[in-house]
Amino acid sequence: MSNEMSCKGSPTSSASVRASLVTDESHFSLASLNSSVSQDEFFRCRDHSDLVLKRMQDYLQSEKLCDVVLIAGVDGRRIPAHRLVLSASSAYFSAMFTGQLRESQQEEITLQEVSGEALNSLIQYCYTGAIEIREDTVETLLATACLLQLSTIVGACCNFLARQLHPSNCLGFSLFAEQQGCTALLKLATAYTCQHFQQVWKNQEFFMLDAAQLANLLGSDDLNVPNEQEVFHALMAWIQYDAEGRKRHIPELLALIKLPLLQPSFIVDHVEALCGGANECQQLVMEAFKWHLIPGRRSLIATARTRPRKSTMGRLLAVGGMDGHKGAISIESYDPRLDKWTLLKNMPTRRLQFGVAVLEDKLIIVGGRDGLKTLNTVDSFDLNTMCWSTLVPPMGTPRHGLGVAFLEGPLYAVGGHDGWSYLNTVERWDPSARTWSYVAPMSAMRSTAGVAVLGGRLYVVGGRDGSVCHRTVECYDPHTNKWTLRAPMNQRRGCVGVGVLNGFLYALGGHDCPPSNPAVCRTDTVERYDPTTDTWTLIASLSVGRDAIGVSVLGDFLVALGGYDGIQYLKIVEQYDAETNEWTPIAPVNYSRAGACVVAIPNTFPNPASTTGGVALPSTGANPSSPNNAIASSASSSTVNVPVANNSTTV
Repeated sequence: MSNEMSCKGSPTSSASVRASLVTDESHFSLASLNSSVSQDEFFRCRDHSDLVLKRMQDYLQSEKLCDVVLIAGVDGRRIPAHRLVLSASSAYFSAMFTGQLRESQQEEITLQEVSGEALNSLIQYCYTGAIEIREDTVETLLATACLLQLSTIVGACCNFLARQLHPSNCLGFSLFAEQQGCTALLKLATAYTCQHFQQVWKNQEFFMLDAAQLANLLGSDDLNVPNEQEVFHALMAWIQYDAEGRKRHIPELLALIKLPLLQPSFIVDHVEALCGGANECQQLVMEAFKWHLIPGRRSLIATARTRPRKSTMGRLLAVGGMDGHKGAISIESYDPRLDKWTLLKNMPTRRLQFGVAVLEDKLIIVGGRDGLKTLNTVDSFDLNTMCWSTLVPPMGTPRHGLGVAFLEGPLYAVGGHDGWSYLNTVERWDPSARTWSYVAPMSAMRSTAGVAVLGGRLYVVGGRDGSVCHRTVECYDPHTNKWTLRAPMNQRRGCVGVGVLNGFLYALGGHDCPPSNPAVCRTDTVERYDPTTDTWTLIASLSVGRDAIGVSVLGDFLVALGGYDGIQYLKIVEQYDAETNEWTPIAPVNYSRAGACVVAIPNTFPNPASTTGGVALPSTGANPSSPNNAIASSASSSTVNVPVANNSTTV
């Protein structure tokens, strides 16, 4: 018993035990160091940061170790805090306390124009990482967070406000974001305003805008409107809200309306009445009438007012093409306002080297090959019902590598290859008689040529005949049924892409000899043809040399899509601005493709019953929103073009 008590209670005994343990631990440690398996470890406490912040929060609540007092300038509320925590959380406080500013030495700091409630909430957030955002406090909270450079709170407030956006408040949100320097919210609110403009201009906030704010809004090409009449009606509503006080702003604001894109009858009925005797307004009206009366000179009188807004340009469709496998069957749609391609539909069967044109609200797919044989069939895709059908009877001759175009009503199928030989024959489909017939043949056999309509004539550009690629150009007059040669291009181009913009014919890329030739060269050059002088001129080159480019016109831009560079099929898409002579990239297609048929279509289609003779909407080379280009057979338009059936690199 005495021994147990000594063991349990004797200080000497306890010390001996501790010494023994230490000796043993040292022995074990030395043994471990000498062993082949290390016993070292790295320990991390996962809750450490939370525990530390919780302890700091406790110090804050009890006002212990606080070394600064923040004073809200609006209501004088005093909030003690720790400089270290504030500096670690906010770039604003970091600059204040770690630099040479006088506040770094002050114990009390007043923040002017800051609410005590918002400041206290944000200080608490620095300690807890949590904050409550409410509708009645979000604007004050956002303004204070912007000042204190608390980016996470700014983002949270912007997301909260974005969910509250409505046509009745988006303009107010935009102004608030601009005043606070909150670029994220300003971008969101501005995009929402443009997207819902048709509802925005009918709400009270719109009528409260001053002239400068309205000018900034009307000057945006991102307004989501079906036509320019909608923008004019919005301007009229704003003026009439305070006619006497706002009439002096009419000239400067009317200059932001794209009058050339309005129907002449609308200008006479509505715009001229607004102009009164103002000389500046009369000049704008005259500019619009010149645009309609002299279409052949549009390239000379083009201004920002003749360039359609993105929402009125229509859309692009990229149909099929070669994709490195068995051929693409997808149809992609491009929205210029969103700069985005989306899958619209798949073709029912695989089809290569076909032609595409647009007839009213139908996409017409002509000829091509299915991998086994060359086709003479014609399929139709209804862009309203999204259904496929057979609207047009088969051609007389099977053709792949052909070009197609609508000219003054009939659809032309030009050249190509029938599976055995290259063709110089041309067929014409009459929508009224619903029959195909042959017209005068070309002087040369051509496959993979570019086909376009310019000035009431059918142009065929380049192509190849099996032995050589052509640089020659032929022009067909439907009234005389004759082909005539025009000035040749500067270089040979097979698999060439063509498009028509502002009265000029463009030839893009291509190769200079058949692809089977090892010396084949795929060019990045682009030529422009002027029909008034019968001359070709080299312009800015593409970013990549390639052939089989899909070409169309959207708004005032020439668009070049995909192609083949000799190694791979491409996704790239570029647009050409004739005013600056520059190519710039836009969103790439989702699927690599060469030889895709690219057509432009309007956002909405007119009632087919209102058209006559089966005439076609412009499929490329025309602005779908332009009144003069609404029908491909319009005699008033010299710039209407139809889609080109660009082809793959094999026959």
